[in-house]
Amino acid sequence: MDANGIAVGVASAPLPTAVVEGDPAVARQAARVINEALAELARDRPTRFGFLAYVPLPHVDVALSEVDYAFDQLGADGVLMMSHVGQTPKTARYLGDPSFARVFGALNERRAVVLVHPDNLPGEHEPVIRGVDNYVAEYMVATTRTALSLMTSKTLDHNRDLSIILSHGGGFLPYIGGRLELAGRLGEGPDVRSVRAALNRFYYDTAQPTSPYATPTLLTAVPSTHLLYGSDWPAAPAKEVAAAAGALDRDPQLDRRLLDSINRRNALALFPSLA
Repeated sequence: MDANGIAVGVASAPLPTAVVEGDPAVARQAARVINEALAELARDRPTRFGFLAYVPLPHVDVALSEVDYAFDQLGADGVLMMSHVGQTPKTARYLGDPSFARVFGALNERRAVVLVHPDNLPGEHEPVIRGVDNYVAEYMVATTRTALSLMTSKTLDHNRDLSIILSHGGGFLPYIGGRLELAGRLGEGPDVRSVRAALNRFYYDTAQPTSPYATPTLLTAVPSTHLLYGSDWPAAPAKEVAAAAGALDRDPQLDRRLLDSINRRNALALFPSLA
């Protein structure tokens, strides 16, 4: 953080859903270990860290109790959810699934911030393309699928006080807006109005990394006030954090005002407790 001029970090710990899908007691224990460690980090360095609590979605009752514990006892700034549960295409449930409605309702009552992090697509644990790790494209598909699930299930409409961050520039969502509108006009996807509303509703981090390739589309498709700096550390090693931060700072699409918003002001507006 010091090496890259990062003043404050909002820490989170994505845990592959397969780890917690079996025993609810294991899911609760895993969530407590993660969340208490993150809370300790924020308590020890209050001027450098906030944190997002991990929510073990496969077990709704456990998830609800951990939401209460994270906010009421640990002082979480928001939560992190994985994009889906289920390890096969037939058992997969994305975040708009009705089984998660109670969790989203509880978070909406708290006007919570939710970071969505992708996982391996159901049934795809080994690289799909030889020589290309799944995070390159498959993770982007997972984020896109869960965003579409949130849109078509009306989860966004029913929980208007939620703020939802899509990791890695929103997956492919901002780049298929035209295709989604086409599908809506043909009656084969969400209606055009809901597509545009959702694109404006979600937040997007820069941890794809987005610069320089994705920036023009993001700036056209979504509000610049909804773009947030993301480092992707430690999934991205320190040297890649530095490379991505440098690319962002040099991005010809971003003037000083936009950079200041993406690097700092947008996040402080989204996380008033952190501010």
